[in-house]
Amino acid sequence: MSEGKKYSADSIQALEGIEHVRMRPSMYIGDVGTRGLHHLVYEVVDNSIDEALAGHCDAITVTILEDNSVRVRDNGRGIPVDIHKKEGVSALEVVMTKIGAGGKFDKDSYKVSGGLHGVGVSCVNALSIYLKATVYRDGKIWEQEYSKGKKTNEVREIGKTNDRGTEVEYRPDAEIFDDIVYSYDTLSARMRELAYLNKGITIVLIDEREKEEDGSFKSETYYSERGLSEFVEFLDGTRERLIENVVSIEGEKDNIPVEVALIYNSSYSENIHSYVNNINTHEGGTHLSGFRRGLTNTLKKYAEGSGLLDKLKFEISGDDFREGLTAIISVKVAEPQFEGQTKTKLGNREVTAPVSQAVSEMLSNYLEENPADAKKIIEKVILAATARHAARKAREMVQRKNPMGGAGLPGKLADCASKDPSKCELFLVEGDSAGGTAKQGRDREFQAIMPLRGKILNVEKAMAHKIFENEEIKNIYTALGVRVGTDEDSKALNLEKLRYHKAVIMCDADVDGSHIQTLILTFFFRYMREMIENGYIYIATPPLYLVKKGKQAKYAWDDKERDKHIDLMKGAGSESSVHVQRYKGLGEMNAEQLWDTTMSPENRTLRQVTIESAAEADRIFSMLMGDDVPPRREFIEKNAKYANIDA
Repeated sequence: MSEGKKYSADSIQALEGIEHVRMRPSMYIGDVGTRGLHHLVYEVVDNSIDEALAGHCDAITVTILEDNSVRVRDNGRGIPVDIHKKEGVSALEVVMTKIGAGGKFDKDSYKVSGGLHGVGVSCVNALSIYLKATVYRDGKIWEQEYSKGKKTNEVREIGKTNDRGTEVEYRPDAEIFDDIVYSYDTLSARMRELAYLNKGITIVLIDEREKEEDGSFKSETYYSERGLSEFVEFLDGTRERLIENVVSIEGEKDNIPVEVALIYNSSYSENIHSYVNNINTHEGGTHLSGFRRGLTNTLKKYAEGSGLLDKLKFEISGDDFREGLTAIISVKVAEPQFEGQTKTKLGNREVTAPVSQAVSEMLSNYLEENPADAKKIIEKVILAATARHAARKAREMVQRKNPMGGAGLPGKLADCASKDPSKCELFLVEGDSAGGTAKQGRDREFQAIMPLRGKILNVEKAMAHKIFENEEIKNIYTALGVRVGTDEDSKALNLEKLRYHKAVIMCDADVDGSHIQTLILTFFFRYMREMIENGYIYIATPPLYLVKKGKQAKYAWDDKERDKHIDLMKGAGSESSVHVQRYKGLGEMNAEQLWDTTMSPENRTLRQVTIESAAEADRIFSMLMGDDVPPRREFIEKNAKYANIDA
């Protein structure tokens, strides 16, 4: 905060009214599904984090109340309550009811801030049926309540206090959101992420909907002393380290705070997560380009100087330096320019050079001081280059054209008639017999079927060229019509010739089916993440039961629904008069049943696969599909209550 500038009502600037948010919520929070619902919490927490970044707050408590209301409390300065000169009402009311109001637009109050396009807490207020703001400031407690973004009373003093800070409690509006039930795991992943990105802040998450065995509420406390270094260690906890220590740097370059931490492991995937002002930039941007440039140039220079590359018969590319790398880049930018409403690609050109310089300095020093680790990294790079050379040949086999001019489609693929990708669906079906049924039951106009034989390769443990040599995976690439490599990134997926905008994973509702589903999802996450990010990957949900009595027949997707159908059908009779069939596999249904329940757009339920937190997804996939058993066992024991067991 600038010297001589006071954080008071005059620091708050307003831009426009609140009705627009209720009319078009998706413009402000992304969507009105679960992602948008959780975004409300992040908006309120972001205000508290901004207070912490400005040096005024070090403790934040987030509580999910029994009725799915949320309370967020911090120990910052408290939102000013004095009268706002321009608006003529309390600054608290301006912050809570004017879209685009807040200290974030006044550069003297906050150097940098997160939050979605500065919509802030007033947007949360607009989308809440009830909201109460309580301010602890200058020895007094102030309070104001609102409904749907409008105040229901004036700001009033309700007591004295020695505390300071702001508390916001709100209940999301069920008229706006599809569902108002909060996920503890989703919030937990984001709070943990925020604690690592902002070291020294204590964040507590409490869930009053669930009690522990000792009678206390379920809760977790997140605190990080070393920041990104700890974050990298957490993400890489289940992977085998290649070098002993995390390489990290923190400092300011050209007035831009840059923090980077990285480590190499023995895996074959690259996991780089980038953040700007605490927002995960999924699509990367100028800071990621700077990181890659610094990493490649420094390692290449060292490798050439060491003479380790002398025996290589081909050129090393930038991608080779990123295999087995887990890295986190976090920059703070005063006026970030994001490409796209989703705030996932940074466009500020002035960020590239500072990040590149920081990475170069950090790595040069580390390589000089740790020659043994340096040798391991370069040997890993050479191995990656050799594997890439082999993989390119395998990939060219996948992507080669046939003599007739078109790409040769897999023989097992039963294609659809339509050529419009936005209307076409590809079903990846477990097993040939279910594949045969699906082929009979589908709508040939827009549904294509591709049976997969057995379990596909676990890509988490395999080298790239092995993946492109795998028959089932080759078929998936060819059927979808996608290629590897774009103008910007030779490893990225090229979706220009994608043939289907829905790829539906359809597996049996048993343990093997779940395993196959996880293997396919691991493949998509590691090698076709762009398909998930664009919303093209879905999971089919075949029914678990068929409940019959005479000519009456109903399907059930869970035990509760099954019991409901049984009660309705038996009437005054006994339960034994109702026949219940448990579907163990898709093959037990005939073509008509499969169409009615699982494939018909009118009746089916498809679950779209999304990535809420890339870092958390990366950690879970490496834990579930990697070599380390104890963390996997612990995860299974902890989550066993969600499992359906066929006994």
